[in-house]
Amino acid sequence: MANQARQRAIIKVFRKYSHSLGPDALEFLERVLDDHDIADEDVEASIDMLAKEYNKQDDAKMKVTLSVLQRVYEAAQEQGDPTSRHRDVLDPDSHIHLINAFDMPCWHWSTERGTFEQHPGVLTASGSADSRVACIRDRHHIIKQCILRNEHFAPSTLPSHDRERLVTLRSTKQLLGRFGERFLLLGMLRTTKEGNLCIEDADGTVVLDFGKLDEPGDGLFTEGSFALVEGLYTEDSTLEIIAIGQPPCEPRDISRSIYGHIDFLGKGSTSLLEDAQHTIRIREDLSDLHLFFLSDVWLDHPQTLPGLEQLFKNCVDNSFIPKIIVLCGNFSSRSISQGSGSEVQLYQEKFDALADLIARHPLIARTTHFVLVPGPGDICANSILPRRPILSTFFTRLKSKVPKLHLGSNPCRIKFFNQEIVIFREDTMARMLRNVRGVKPNVETNDLKKFLVQTILDQAHLSPLANNIQPVSSDYDHALRLYPLPTCIVLADKYDRYKLTYSGCHVFNPGSFIGNNYSFSAYKPAEMNSEECILDVQSDEE
Repeated sequence: MANQARQRAIIKVFRKYSHSLGPDALEFLERVLDDHDIADEDVEASIDMLAKEYNKQDDAKMKVTLSVLQRVYEAAQEQGDPTSRHRDVLDPDSHIHLINAFDMPCWHWSTERGTFEQHPGVLTASGSADSRVACIRDRHHIIKQCILRNEHFAPSTLPSHDRERLVTLRSTKQLLGRFGERFLLLGMLRTTKEGNLCIEDADGTVVLDFGKLDEPGDGLFTEGSFALVEGLYTEDSTLEIIAIGQPPCEPRDISRSIYGHIDFLGKGSTSLLEDAQHTIRIREDLSDLHLFFLSDVWLDHPQTLPGLEQLFKNCVDNSFIPKIIVLCGNFSSRSISQGSGSEVQLYQEKFDALADLIARHPLIARTTHFVLVPGPGDICANSILPRRPILSTFFTRLKSKVPKLHLGSNPCRIKFFNQEIVIFREDTMARMLRNVRGVKPNVETNDLKKFLVQTILDQAHLSPLANNIQPVSSDYDHALRLYPLPTCIVLADKYDRYKLTYSGCHVFNPGSFIGNNYSFSAYKPAEMNSEECILDVQSDEE
């Protein structure tokens, strides 16, 4: 690799973390690569490690300081191979944290500082006019700063032919008087009072004309979602669309390398080095650890409790005890959020029956963490997102017989070592399809599943819909945010089950537990992958 090519590779890596290099720092890094005989194909990976560690330093500046860079390099040399150190026995229970939506700290994007700032005030369930505006602006700024870091948008500091392929993001205020010119805009899709679809950014709106668009890009385009649109500005003050697509998704490792010092979950931040160590330890020491996820656990259905009984029996007989079992609602086959007294009484009795069932398997009751997540039809203190846990009065017997019981909000998160698992119980596919404003024609079922996952992750939000379609508490909108990208997302839905990995994030839907067979999903942290499971009660096989 020629010197200029190496320089471009080094600058590209540091630019990814919003840093620029002076001649002295660039020369130092080239010398480090030469001293360690780094092969051409390993240059970016090696420099990336130094750039990540530099970015975490308290005195790190946007223009890389040579003294700080040298300190980072020396510390990396002293640290050596983290896998060669003495290792204590891992205790997975001490690294399991359930984070409810209402316990997550609220971080807003600061345009002045170009980073996140923690909200200083008290959050309320009703929200305020300011918070309703702020949550939309936060979504816009988070997506925009990810786009500007993307390799197709970030210009190189060295002369390169790549500049010809770069795309420049514009604002609606730059359209004024520039008829016939081509623009690329980022904004939220919404409907005007006249019923026209428009795109809105921080500076204004422009009506979209889809007359000459062959077909949109991949994904589901709904009102309330953000989109990248490219088109010609016409004399009618509309944008004649040439192409429309989802904003690019930023992988978790890039976001963590920039904002790893921010404690988004409220359980303490970890360094990238600690994350790497945890990944190795989980893979080596906890290779058989599993988490079970069940959805639509209708306790009033005659087949549900026998199915759970068989599941627990199989686990005990095969010495295969899951560390966590997540049960998602609805916990009744009929919505009882406003049910009669007799229906509420039956609801209570079924949870008591579940407690007795778990207690009949002491090993599971004693060692397994049970997480209960409400569905849209369960009895909660509120009906908008995020939903509070099911009222604790229903779980008196469960609490007495299951010591590791956790009542989760919807959505909620599990932090397991360095992994973040988001659990969301909502009929997301049906709601998105009912409100879609653009999708490719003749889409098959498998494509719809892929488009749904892509849209949710590209939007960095669990509910990319207008507030009149899916009401969300504006003060707690950050609890639905998917930034940095989680390790795994459970989109529990009554729709067909699926699993796929997108931008390094594993997403799956365990499907309804009750059906022709008892279906659920088992997630394996060591592989960051899930397995679709079916319980056959007749043959006693899982």
